Amino acid sequence: MRVELDLQATARGAHVLESKVSQPKVAIVHYWLVGSGGGENVVKAMLELFPQADVFTLVEDPAFSQTIVPRDRLRTSFLQRIPGAARHYRALLPLMPTALENLDLRGYDLIISSESGPAKGIVPPLDAVHICYCHSPMRYLWDQYHEYRESAGWLQRLVLSLCITRLRLWDQASSLRVDRFIANSRYVASRIDRYYRRPAHVIHPPVDVDDFALSETRGDYYLITGRHVSYKRIDLAIAACNALGRKLVITGDGPETARLRASAGPTIEFVGRCSFADLKRHYSECRAFLMPGEEDFGIAPVEAMASGRPVIAFGRGGARETVVDGKTGLFFPEQTVESLSEAMLAFEGREDRFEPAAIRRHALGFAKGRFMAEFGAFVGDALATAQERQPGARAKD
Repeated sequence: MRVELDLQATARGAHVLESKVSQPKVAIVHYWLVGSGGGENVVKAMLELFPQADVFTLVEDPAFSQTIVPRDRLRTSFLQRIPGAARHYRALLPLMPTALENLDLRGYDLIISSESGPAKGIVPPLDAVHICYCHSPMRYLWDQYHEYRESAGWLQRLVLSLCITRLRLWDQASSLRVDRFIANSRYVASRIDRYYRRPAHVIHPPVDVDDFALSETRGDYYLITGRHVSYKRIDLAIAACNALGRKLVITGDGPETARLRASAGPTIEFVGRCSFADLKRHYSECRAFLMPGEEDFGIAPVEAMASGRPVIAFGRGGARETVVDGKTGLFFPEQTVESLSEAMLAFEGREDRFEPAAIRRHALGFAKGRFMAEFGAFVGDALATAQERQPGARAKD
């Protein structure tokens, strides 16, 4: 389900943000600040809109968080005092509801929660506006619970099994503390509707498309980037490239790296964490970007398209909102080695028909400026509506 703002409401919201509600006291609540990702890029964009905001988070890695927000504007939960919390934060899931509800948000006019891990579960002041930008309802509580449980250690499996019902009930109940939801894709909006029974307006996340460019050089490899976690199904790409004898470059690392390396044949190259310059080169020179997982949105494929390269993606989830089948990439229908292999062979049969400049033009529609305008207008409209509903507001006018 999606809530649409008409042009009049958008203009009205932008005006309010700039004038009537100048300098509201703002809190941004982000689940954790331990490494770079799409959620953290969204927080950076929010801080450009609201440079006065304080940032609240469950746990942080100081070496990373200081690249997001100054130390004097960062607040952490009591979980930060647990030794090793920044490395083993996922194991602290049963404690996160209590930690969030103990964050002191008194005095804030606007609270923006950035949700993927738990963040919306704060207790907002009565007169505050609480907007949740939802990257995804927590996967490990809902539709991907069994996948996460299978990949966890025995102790984590036991704790999760004992706590899962209570955590789901809390997650649903805490959704009622949100005044308005924003989803990062129509796919996520449908999941918010499914699990929380709440409507959500869709604003795609910002992508720094101007950081990427076309290249005249073309390599002989396919590409996968990002964190090595089970739901991204990098194992499918490895198996398909093993079977076809195709070269595959894999950047990044994660909890699945060792297992993935063990299954890799001689045509698979793991390059680990690489510099941004190397990442841009990998994007612009690959034959195509592979996206075998079901993503909520997927920033990496948009970055690949901003580099003029097509995307071969599993045809579900956020990919259907970013990739145009037959023009900027191809979809494969099933998460199997055979289905992905067939799509790769189909791509190779028409590889020259994909026009890099046209692919890049499509990617420009996800630029950061679009996010800033849409998000700012949405927040402004929410603040204006809240003002109008305050007792005595009409009499003051």
